[in-house]
This record gives sequence, structure tokens and C-alpha cells, in this order.
Amino acid sequence: MSLEPGRSGESELTACLESCPRLGQRDEFPFACAGCGDCCRDRRDLVLSGFDLYRLARWMRLPPRVVAEAFCRRDVGETTCLPLLVLRPSARTGHCPFLEGNGCAVHPARPLACALYPLGQSIDPVTAKTEYFPQLPLCGAPAPGRTLADYLENSGVIQRAGTDASWAVECTRISEMLTEAGGREHPRFLPAVRRVERALYYDYSTGDEFYPQFRENLEKLYPVLQALLAPKSE
Repeated sequence: MSLEPGRSGESELTACLESCPRLGQRDEFPFACAGCGDCCRDRRDLVLSGFDLYRLARWMRLPPRVVAEAFCRRDVGETTCLPLLVLRPSARTGHCPFLEGNGCAVHPARPLACALYPLGQSIDPVTAKTEYFPQLPLCGAPAPGRTLADYLENSGVIQRAGTDASWAVECTRISEMLTEAGGREHPRFLPAVRRVERALYYDYSTGDEFYPQFRENLEKLYPVLQALLAPKSE
């Protein structure tokens, strides 16, 4: 199962995936956000996808790289070897940099993990099947009669589900290429990761739609990555 984007603690995510019950689309999920803002406070683990960054950049009318430099820290996944952009908390408050009062200043462009909350998500990298599970205990207010499908629709998750599934599948493929080549022990690991970072996060025009650019970036990336990771001839 793909664990990214979402929270950057990979071992904690794995434990949650193994223990949390899955919800079907028609299952009751009687949750409504109460607007307390607690899920935005003291957060240091929110990993953005390329689509998350693109949506924020489009909302702010800035290039993706500029938004990343202003609001994110760069990292590399411990087990996935993938480049990560983790939302950096405000130096003033220690909370999400987009938290204003109890509200989100970028709510229409909020990252997937925020739109999902208090749900977690896992995506099968082979079938792209998506599953959802509650992160307990639930906060919020009761919403009797609400189903999982209702919540996902109202949160905008369904509308972006295809792009998110494709992102997870391709990230898994890239992760396998990096780890099978030796991961951090490969002599060209860092150049390879930086090239992946460009393709996944930065090489986008916010004046054009994300998904076609994503596919084009991958078509360019894979041959370069294969060349970088190929064993050196004797």
C-alpha cells in the first residue's frame, strides 16, 4: 500500500494501516468538522504530493518551487527513498503556516490529508484501489445519516481521486527503482532523487492542468532515471 502523501512517520502509518478498520462507500461516517482548528496545530508531519503543491501554487499564483521554498522542508523517505516535501510549521506559532484563527487560509486548495481528515487513505500500487479508514478518536460534531461517500464528495476528495491514485502508483514505481538500485548506497542516488523531485513537484505551469504535465514529466523522467541508476560498466 502507498503511504504517501499524508504523514511523514512511515512506521506509525504502517501500524495504523494494520489496525484501523476500512470503511465502505455506503458505510455510515457521521462526522462533521466543528471548526476548532485543532488538526492544524502542532503539525510537523504533513507530506505534500505534487498535486497538493500545484494546487497551493495555483491558488497563490506562484511557481510551485517558490511555494515549496516558502512553506516546506525537503526530506527523503527513510524506506521509500522518495523525495518528500513536508509542510513547515510557522516559526511564530508552531502551527500550520496556513492556519488563521481557527480557519484555513487556503481551504479551497488545502492538501489531500487535510481534506480527508479525520480519515486516512491507502492506495494499492498495483490495482490503484483506494481504501479509507478513520483515525481514532474522532473529533468534530455528529452528523447523523452521513455516509463515507457523502463525506468524500463534500470534501472534494472524489473529484481528485484519479490523480491521487495515479500519483501513488507512479511514486511506488519510482521508489522501487531507487531502492532496487541500492538506495542511498548508490553513487548517483542524490542526483537521481533531485531529478525525481523536479519531475514530481516543480516542473509545472499553474496555467495548465496538472495531470497532463505529470504524465509528460514521467515520460521524460524514466529514461533519465534508468541512465542514472544503471550499473557503471567495467
